[in-house]
Amino acid sequence: MIKPSPLVLAEKIILGIDPGTNIMGYAILVVKGSKTQVLEFDVINLKNHTNHAVKLKNIFDRMQELITEYLPDEMAIEAPFYGSNVQSMLKLGRAQGVAIAAALSRDIPYVEYAPKKVKQSITGNGNASKEQVSNMLAQILKLGEMPKLFDASDALAVALCHHYQKGNNGQAGTKSWKNFLTDNPSRIVKK
Repeated sequence: MIKPSPLVLAEKIILGIDPGTNIMGYAILVVKGSKTQVLEFDVINLKNHTNHAVKLKNIFDRMQELITEYLPDEMAIEAPFYGSNVQSMLKLGRAQGVAIAAALSRDIPYVEYAPKKVKQSITGNGNASKEQVSNMLAQILKLGEMPKLFDASDALAVALCHHYQKGNNGQAGTKSWKNFLTDNPSRIVKK
C-alpha cells in the first residue's frame, strides 16, 4: 500500500497596516501552519510633508513597493476609531482608503479590524495599552527590541490578529473588488 504524502502547509504572507496621516505603521508576517515569522515591521514617516495629497501619494507609493517586494496574500488593516475632530477623521479615512486601494489594485483582499478587537486578540483585553500590546507581541513572536514608535507594533498586532481570526472570520480574504463583482453581477451598471 502506498502511503499518501504528508500535506505541505502553504505559506501565507499577511501585510498588516496601522493607518495614519503623519506616521503609518506596516508589518509583514509570514504564516506557515501554526508558525509565524516577522519579516519586517516599521513605519512610513510622513511628518516632513505638509500637503495632505503628497502624504497620500507617498502612502500609495510605499504600499506598492511593499506589495512588490513581499507579495502578500492578504492585507489586514485597523479600522479608524471615532474621534471628536472631524477633519482628522476625514484625513485618517483617506489614508486608510489609499492603503486599501493600493492592495485592491493588485488584487490583494483585505479585512478591517476594530482597535479593540486587535487588542483583545493579542492581549486578551480590548482596553489594553499600546505598551501592553507591544510587550505581548515581543513575547508571542519572540522578538528582541521593539520599535520606539507604537505604529509599527500596532501594524504587527493587526497582522497577527488577522492570523488568529482567520478561522473564525467568514469574511476574511473575500473583500476584493473582483470577488465583489463576481458575487454581485446585478450591481454592475452597463452604459
